[in-house]
Amino acid sequence: METLEVIRKRCSLKTHLSGRKIEPEKINTILEAAHLAASARNMQPWRFIIVQGKKAVEALAHAFGESNLMIRQAPVIIIACARPGDDVMHDSKEYYLFDVGMAVANMLLAATDLGLVTHPMAAFDEGEVKRILHIPDDVRVVIATPLAYPLEASYDEASRERLSQRTRKDLKEVAYFDRWSELEPA
Repeated sequence: METLEVIRKRCSLKTHLSGRKIEPEKINTILEAAHLAASARNMQPWRFIIVQGKKAVEALAHAFGESNLMIRQAPVIIIACARPGDDVMHDSKEYYLFDVGMAVANMLLAATDLGLVTHPMAAFDEGEVKRILHIPDDVRVVIATPLAYPLEASYDEASRERLSQRTRKDLKEVAYFDRWSELEPA
């Protein structure tokens, strides 16, 4: 699959999670994609916890908000963490958030390329996630995503309706050349 094709196809499909086991090779490919992400000064602050198995997933699911309880259906949950002190801080900008975001974006695109469903989630009780997974106090839990095969026969079938409803702002509303240039309100 070509890069732009994967970017266009990727969407969040938390209601399409099958419990089918994911092969270790696919999990490793996805982690390798995250590991290859760019980061400020090549600090690579990200750390990933791969939660697998019904019992472990169920225990972790209790830390998630009501809108994300379907995470229980996933055979794998990936938790992305970072220690803020392990990355650059400049002009009050905490680069670890950006760096983890780039790694997670790579991960989501690799999963899509492999036909797997993801759904980045931030609605969780960070303290509870840390307690369950024994994460040190000085480490931040940035984001989580279930990783699953789709309920449908293919990723394309699972994402068809969601992608047909996708809307994006006009590029002129979000990209300016040479200087800031907001459009007049409609």
